[in-house]
Amino acid sequence: MALLGRLLPLALALALGPAATPAGPARSPYQLVLQHSRLRGRQHGVISYECCPGYEKVPGEKGCPAALPLSNLYETLGVVGATTTQLYTDRTEKLRPEMEGPGSFTIFAPSNEAWSSLPAEVLDSLVSNVNIELLNALRYHMVDRRVLTDELKHGMALTSMYQNSNIQIHHYPNGIVTVNCARLLKADHHATNGVVHLIDKVISTVTNNIQQIIEIEDTFETLRAAVAASGLNTLLEGDGQYTLLAPTNEAFEKIPAETLNRILGDPEALRDLLNNHILKSAMCAEAIVAGLSLETLEGTTLEVGCSGDMLTINGKPIISNKDVLATNGVIHFIDELLIPDSAKTLFELAADSDVSTAIDLFRQAGLSSHLSGNERLTLLAPMNSVFKDGTPPINAQTKNLLLNHMIKDQLASKYLYHGQTLDTLGGKKLRVFVYRNSLCIENSCIAAHDKRGRYGTLFSMDRVLTPPMGTVMDVLKGDNRFSMLVAAIQSAGLTETLNREGVYTVFAPTNEAFQALPRGELNKLMGNAKELANILKYHVGDEILVSGGIGALVRLKSLQGDKLEVSSKNNMVSVNKEPVADVDIMATNGVVHAISSVLQPPANRPQERGDELADSALEIFKQASAFSRATQSSVKLAPVYQRLLERMRH
Repeated sequence: MALLGRLLPLALALALGPAATPAGPARSPYQLVLQHSRLRGRQHGVISYECCPGYEKVPGEKGCPAALPLSNLYETLGVVGATTTQLYTDRTEKLRPEMEGPGSFTIFAPSNEAWSSLPAEVLDSLVSNVNIELLNALRYHMVDRRVLTDELKHGMALTSMYQNSNIQIHHYPNGIVTVNCARLLKADHHATNGVVHLIDKVISTVTNNIQQIIEIEDTFETLRAAVAASGLNTLLEGDGQYTLLAPTNEAFEKIPAETLNRILGDPEALRDLLNNHILKSAMCAEAIVAGLSLETLEGTTLEVGCSGDMLTINGKPIISNKDVLATNGVIHFIDELLIPDSAKTLFELAADSDVSTAIDLFRQAGLSSHLSGNERLTLLAPMNSVFKDGTPPINAQTKNLLLNHMIKDQLASKYLYHGQTLDTLGGKKLRVFVYRNSLCIENSCIAAHDKRGRYGTLFSMDRVLTPPMGTVMDVLKGDNRFSMLVAAIQSAGLTETLNREGVYTVFAPTNEAFQALPRGELNKLMGNAKELANILKYHVGDEILVSGGIGALVRLKSLQGDKLEVSSKNNMVSVNKEPVADVDIMATNGVVHAISSVLQPPANRPQERGDELADSALEIFKQASAFSRATQSSVKLAPVYQRLLERMRH
């Protein structure tokens, strides 16, 4: 027989069923090998087996096909390896004769290790009074009828042979069966007068509900007060099956006093906090395995993992005492509070997010009260990566910009819709744009799931938001890079179009783009107002497309009628395969993207360069130069315009 090793759950599941029942339908060759044996692990690439209790090997045969004659319950305890339970049964005057006599019983027999792990004082109290304490303890492990595992349903209670006290059964989806939170190790071992199940703990009677346990445990003093203040005591003393991840006094002491007092003084936040520690069903520790997600009454999902031999909740090994059983569930002691987002301020939400740089800016700008009070807000916080090249200086302009990152309502992104407008604390109206794979507010798109707090919601954004500052025409006039484009728009009669209400995406050629055109092409273009208007309309899309809404390829219909092919790769935006130099200059009626070339509609063909500029082109450039001097919004490109004008005059 192979040495004991670690059971593989699948092999155990396959082995236990056939061992308990008469011959059934035909099985596969592999199932026949496993029929009455258990997989014991690999050593040097070899799989070894051990016979299930009650079966033995036959020379020349695979597995353990030979069934041994059944014994009574007392002898079967020895067969399954529960020799300590057998020994203690023998010490009582009444129990051994009962186990050897007629009848039909079930015993959940603690393993030898289970007995040895009992505290010394508990074990001493049992063995010092074998005919009362030990007898009662053993009778609590027994049921006066045969109960097989296929009858053990989740949440059921069996009546024990000790004062008809209940034994709680939980049968979890992963196949684990627990008896008063003791794990079933070996199941369905038949005896002539019943059945034996081997379990990994000595179980004890359960008389108190969850609320009563909270009231008698000294370590739950703060929890006791919190439950009373929230009104959840009715739930915790009522019917049902719950799991309470019960924070100890130490857990409450770990959080700042200001935070604790705020939550304890806010009934809604307090109820959310406590509900975040209650699971919807009874979960013994044996059933809480790494990779499991547990939903709380508050609605939050807790992630279970492992660190060494310890289970973790949300990445932290915080369970200090487990499997304190109650009549209406189970309690696990934890030494750290699980504060849900719904009980947090915006400051506290941000502490768990990648937006600390933005939060520091709000703090430096004197806006902390908005992030810690009871004002209903949505904070649009740029992620830390946005500030990799530095942060703006704190001044009046920056403060106003930050105020425009605060929406005057507590929003949820799932309820935002395309074209919706949002009012900011800075007095601006921001627009919502919904695209296939992104949700954007002006030029900034939501980069992570919402965090909804007590009064505020945190949106993590992929860039600093820039509110619109005027119409498309206002934007172009205010930026000296586009002075030639402005002159061309005016000459083509499109000023009114780009000033009126609408939704436009303008791919705006810079002055350098016009300068790069061949002279002949430029001559022809500027001399024909109709053709000029046609070209310019091809640069204007009929909907707003910010860079965050651009996927691998977007075909955007232009005002001219043909479609523009807009794409994004490695954070670089292109239109008709031409790179976009500057994206997302927001306007009240659209968005402007600066480009370094003049786009040509598909029907147009490049013309040969001419020797001279037409008078109309010269006049347009004169207007552009004059306009550039008048606006003075940027003098960076002015010398370029001047040299170009001088070259045209000679």
